[in-house]
Amino acid sequence: MSIPSTANVIIIGGGVMGASTAYHLAERGVKDVLLLEKEEFFGQGATGRCAGGVRYQFATDVNIRLSLESLPMLERFEEEFDQAIDYHQVGYLFLLTREKDLEMFRQNVALQHRLGVETEWLTGDEVRERLPLMNLDDVIAATNNAKDGVVDPNGVVMGYIGAAQRLGVTALGNVEVTDIRVEGGKVAGVVTSKGEVAAPTVVNAAGPWAGQIGQMAGVPIPIRPLRRQWLTTTPLPDLPPDFPFVIDFAQSLYFHPEGEGLLTGMSNPGEEYGFGQNIDPDWEITHMEAAIKRLPMLQQAGLASHLAGLYEVTPDAHPIYGPTPLDGFHVVAGFSGHGFMHGPVSGKLMAEIILDGEYKTMDVSMLDLARFDEDRLIHEYNVV
Repeated sequence: MSIPSTANVIIIGGGVMGASTAYHLAERGVKDVLLLEKEEFFGQGATGRCAGGVRYQFATDVNIRLSLESLPMLERFEEEFDQAIDYHQVGYLFLLTREKDLEMFRQNVALQHRLGVETEWLTGDEVRERLPLMNLDDVIAATNNAKDGVVDPNGVVMGYIGAAQRLGVTALGNVEVTDIRVEGGKVAGVVTSKGEVAAPTVVNAAGPWAGQIGQMAGVPIPIRPLRRQWLTTTPLPDLPPDFPFVIDFAQSLYFHPEGEGLLTGMSNPGEEYGFGQNIDPDWEITHMEAAIKRLPMLQQAGLASHLAGLYEVTPDAHPIYGPTPLDGFHVVAGFSGHGFMHGPVSGKLMAEIILDGEYKTMDVSMLDLARFDEDRLIHEYNVV
């Protein structure tokens, strides 16, 4: 399909944020929405390389509220979009091994309870009883929410893309945005590898590349890419069917069921910012040594696949929503490793701010771009 010369709204990035925004704009009746993705297929950037976790357990009011809006949208997704997304509410079990984390997590759980999120607090003995296959002698306590779980990222993206296209959205892959057109202090369109497109509204949903897109528009956006990697194992027949999403918080080490095996990853605290998405074999060995120490049955597992992707990190580990100093140029990016789960509501919020001039579903005005210059940062503690 050839690229159109004009559009009402151009969305840059075909991951979950761009796909959800395109759908929600079209659902509101916006015509001539153009979604551009530089990869051949949609959702193959940061969204397609994420671990698929979704959770209510956060440390800030706004992140918890985003989950309260977004996760029920995922629960309804298959029925509404006729698209399987394999939502399994296996629970998220945060293992706590350091005294310094206990008070913060107690505060987090209290906040979650005030907002109606029924996270449970477990003692070390209760955790060891629940997960006898793991080495948990050093675990002091844990938190668990039975409604947290895992979802197929590709299913969500394709569900939104398909529904958006049925509503008239033009969604194109293999089209890279190379510049942003600005005229008279307003956004005027984009330059792409396939030609120019004029438009009065441009949405930057480029994830780890959002900072680069901002530079093209002359708008500094403090988002930096940070590599994270994970692997999946061959089948583990002794793994209990109710094995939860387990996070060793101090090590940023996690496991969750994937097919008949496990998906496991561990964040490298020494990782430097950059766009590289190759596997670091040395870190994979470090990760697997820690993983086997926690879950000895992994010694019997083989490697089924491994993958590296990019977090899109902001200085306060919270996303950026809405307008920028350039009239007509919006951003929805910077979710710092937990964006996939908030994609559904984020697209709806972007449609609201663009069409209504305000957020109606929930207030995310404090997550604007200006907060970084105005020293209004909101720090998230529960980052893995």
